[in-house]
This record gives sequence, structure tokens and C-alpha cells, in this order.
Amino acid sequence: MCGIVAYIGEKKAFPIILEGLKRLEYRGYDSAGISILNGEIKTVKKKGKVAELENAAALVNTEGCTGIGHTRWATHGKPDDLNAHPHHSGNGRLTLVHNGIIENYAAIKKALIELGHVFVSETDTEVMVHLIEQYQIADNLSLEAAVIKTLQKVVGAYAIVVMDKNNPDIIVGARKSSPLVLGVGNNELYLASDASPIVKYTKKVVYLNDEEVVTARKDGSFTIKNIKNEIQSPVIQEIDLKIEQLEKEGFDHFMLKEIFQQPMTITESIRGRLNAEEGWVVLNGLKQFEGRFMHAKRIIFVACGTSWHSAMIAEYLIEELARIPVEVEYASEFRYRNPILDEHDVVIAISQSGETADTLAALELAKEKGAFLYGVVNVIGSSIARFTHSGSYIHAGPEIGVASTKAFTSQLSVLTLMALYLGKQKGTISEAYFRELLFAFEAIPQKVEEVLNNKEKIKYIASEIKDVTNALYLGRGINFPVALEGALKLKEISYIHAEGYPAAEMKHGPIALIDTNMPVFVIATNMSAHEKIVSNIQEVKARKGLVIAIVLEGDTKIAEIADYVIEIPETQEPFSPLLSVIPLQLLSYYVAVLRGTDVDQPRNLAKSVTVE
Repeated sequence: MCGIVAYIGEKKAFPIILEGLKRLEYRGYDSAGISILNGEIKTVKKKGKVAELENAAALVNTEGCTGIGHTRWATHGKPDDLNAHPHHSGNGRLTLVHNGIIENYAAIKKALIELGHVFVSETDTEVMVHLIEQYQIADNLSLEAAVIKTLQKVVGAYAIVVMDKNNPDIIVGARKSSPLVLGVGNNELYLASDASPIVKYTKKVVYLNDEEVVTARKDGSFTIKNIKNEIQSPVIQEIDLKIEQLEKEGFDHFMLKEIFQQPMTITESIRGRLNAEEGWVVLNGLKQFEGRFMHAKRIIFVACGTSWHSAMIAEYLIEELARIPVEVEYASEFRYRNPILDEHDVVIAISQSGETADTLAALELAKEKGAFLYGVVNVIGSSIARFTHSGSYIHAGPEIGVASTKAFTSQLSVLTLMALYLGKQKGTISEAYFRELLFAFEAIPQKVEEVLNNKEKIKYIASEIKDVTNALYLGRGINFPVALEGALKLKEISYIHAEGYPAAEMKHGPIALIDTNMPVFVIATNMSAHEKIVSNIQEVKARKGLVIAIVLEGDTKIAEIADYVIEIPETQEPFSPLLSVIPLQLLSYYVAVLRGTDVDQPRNLAKSVTVE
């Protein structure tokens, strides 16, 4: 997985590509590299962050108006200078960057070695550039034709960009199951993994489809073909993205900015979709295919990571409010267990990026079985948005921090709207309760703001637990997935081992771990199980555990027994996850800062997981 940036035009390529890599670094930051074409190909690549690359490039002549760049998240081969991209052909003529995995690279590599090719890295990517070279020489093919023939032979996922020093007026890009965007400027073209490196220069983009190959020319013209060599008719779209959305805007980290954006992003997620005064809620993508949902045998969510947690909350919401059976599946496991699916099922994919490879693979299987596909994504024009029959955007704006925060609450907001709409249409909730829920939902952004005002208390609690090595998160009912999400956040950015459990399951194993060094976070905001949660806290305290409880304002009962309490405003129980998750996000953030970890780019993680 990685970030790709490429430029061809009349400007100096190096500063454009370097700045683009900095914007894409959240996609991968094991190593980085840039190749510039100016008669010869000059390449600089370095293990570590883009800053390391920038320092190394200061000693190299980087003049030239054509170039490609890459930030890497290692799949094949350890992170080092040698395995960093770009990679070169054996004759030094070609240079290539690649995002994805080539599954049959070993067989191709063996055949190429027998033909005399010599490899210098451990990557599958180097095999691709050597295969393009082989076709160029053996079959006397153009760069475009050699790329197309190569893509007909490889198996796997890819987004690639290739330069040829013998043909300096073009670069060639292609994609399959990994995003690649073409930016169309004035007599110049850009290629990138997403729109963030492009928006400063142009708002006009073409989202390449799977198995499409683009030849970008120095004069600003381009041609798109599929790998059957058939000319395609591209659609140029206007992106709605502002450069300031990609900046920290005074915050110490993107994650902190995104946590504090949540009153606004939740508002954006429900804007125009809900009106409590008039008593309606609507999602146009759902309304258009209302019959498929109303008559669905079941709804199946497929997702990964944080998105899987939002799906679990949606299971509670939809079954409670709309009385439709729901299943929640790890997308990475779904396709490997031969699931029973048919045309009566609705499969909903949740993904912030809209590019998650495992989720896309699950959708492909579901489509083969005849299920109706619905996407809940953040990125407009993403693969999942284009692959599904319908869907809803969450409108959270760019999320740069690798640990998801605002995307999670925006996903929850859209999924809550879905449950409310279906419940209303099916008549499974009374009109009076429906109205109560609408007014409560409209008040959520303001209540999130109130929770954020507790940041100093949360920061203090973080200072008290920053040196622990393990933590346990407990929740019941709709707040059990919040416990999972809280544990995930702590693991992701502070590197403290943490686990989430249903509160009642604690005594079936995890209770053995509890001692004075084990903080136990208890989400105690659902009044339907309040007495049971109090009992669980008593069990922890009896074993000298440290209890940090998330409670509703005025909950004196838990305040008397917990070591620390963080209050959230009272709301309707179905909406409590939108509030109870906020202090857990802040706690994880402040613990990580106090431990000195890289909050926005935690080790071994990448934002957009485009490999299975």
C-alpha cells in the first residue's frame, strides 16, 4: 500500500511531487522515493518519512518537468532504501511505482531470471518493470502496449505509473483494485492515489476504472484504454475539496483536529437528511431502492476495523428500530467461508476510503450471488462508491489521521438515519417515539461539543494511566462496540495492549488479568442495563482494578465507586455511542502524546488498506 504522485507538463516536477507525497504520507510511510526525467532518470529514495527523502534529494540534481513519486507501506520486502520505490528496469530505461500486490510475481520472476534478468530488490514491483522491459524489447512494443501486455499477465491488485527515458513526452498509469486519479490541468497532467495532491493545481479529475490504462502526454492531452486495448470515454469530474481541509489549521495533530471537528462533521452528515420540526428523515440512495430494503430477508454489513465497529452499532439500531435481521461480517473473512447469499439479501459495505481491498472483494462475491449492494463511504468517486448499486456519502471531509475518529461518528450518523428511515417506513416505531428520536438526534452535535469541553479532565486522566501496559474496555448492548472502538484507538496510537469485551463476559476470562495496574474503562451510559453495569464495576473494584467510567450527567451511583468518571450529556439511548466514544478518542490521543508516539502516523499502519 502506498501513495503515488506523478506529474507531466511544463512546471518543475520535483516540488510538486514532494509536496504531494507529504499530503499522501498517511497512506504509507516506511520509505519514499522520487524519479525525475530530464534526459536521464534521476532517482532518490530513502527509508523512513518523506522528510528523510527531502534531505537526501538536496544533494541531487532534480531539474525536470516529468516525474513520479511514492510513499511505501511494505508488503514484499522489508522497509529499506533498496526496496523503496521507484524501481528500474534492468536496462535503466524504465522507472515504475506501484501500489498493490502481484500475486503471481514469483512465477514471473523465475521466468525472467531464466531470460537473463537480474533483480536487486525483494519486491513484487520490480518484477512488473522488468516484464514491461521484456515486452518492449522482445516484441518491439511501445510503452503503452508493453504495459497493457504486462497487465494481461499479472494477477493481483495494482495502481502503477511508468516513465520511459526514451519517450520523455508521456507517462503511463493503470489501476486494478487500487485507486488512481488523473488530474487535468492547463497543458499538464497529474496522477495520484487520491485527490489531495492535485487539488492545489486543478479541480478537474478523472477516476480511472479497474483495468484502465491512461497515457498522459506533456501537452496535457491523454488517452484511456482498457487492457483489451479498447479506447474508453472518460468523464471529467469537478472535485469539491479545499486545500485548507488538508492542513492542521493550528492543531498539534490531524487526529486532534479531526476529533474537534466532529460537531461540524456530524452536522454535515445529517444536513438535508433530517428535519425534526417537520418530522421526516431521508437518505436518497436508500429511498430510491426502498423496496429492496423493505423486503430484504436480511441486511449484511461487511467492513474492517473501525468501520466494522460502526456496523455492529448499526446492527443494534436497525434490528431495534426497523426489525430487519442484520448480520455483521469482517470483510476479510466473508469471502473465504462460502456465505449463503441470494437476491433477497442487502449487503452494505462501510469504508472511509471506499478503497478497502477486503471490503471490495466481499462486494464482488456478493454481486456474483445476486445480492443488492449499498455503500457507505467518505470519498467521492471511490471504488466502492462506483461498484455498489447505491449508497450514501458520510460527508466527513478528508480524514488524514490514520486512526479514524470523525469518519466513525459520521458513519454512525448515516447508519442511524438509515435505521430511523426504515423504522418509520415499516411502521415499527411509533410516531411519538420517532419524533422524540429526531429531536434528540438534531441535538447531538451540540452535545458532542459539550463532551469536548471536558478535555482538561480527560487529559489529566490520561496522565494518570499513560504508563500502563494493558487496558480493558467494557460495554453492554449498543455500547459494547464502543468498547471495541475505544480499545482499538488506544492500541493504534499509544501501542498499549487493550481489549474490548461485553461487560458480562469479563468474568468468563478477562477478570483473571485485573489488578492495580489494569485500568478498566466502562461505558455505562445505557440505562437499560445500568444495574448490571454497576455490578460489573463492583467486580472490578473487588479485585483492586482501576475503573474509568463514562457515565450520564448526574450519575452519582457510579461516581461513588469508580476511580474516575467522565460525564456525557443525556440523550436517547440509541444515540449514546455518538457521545460515549468521544472521551475515549481524546483519552487515546492524550495518552499517545504523553508517551511520545507518532499520533497521526502510528507504526506499521496505513490509512487506506488497498491490499488483502
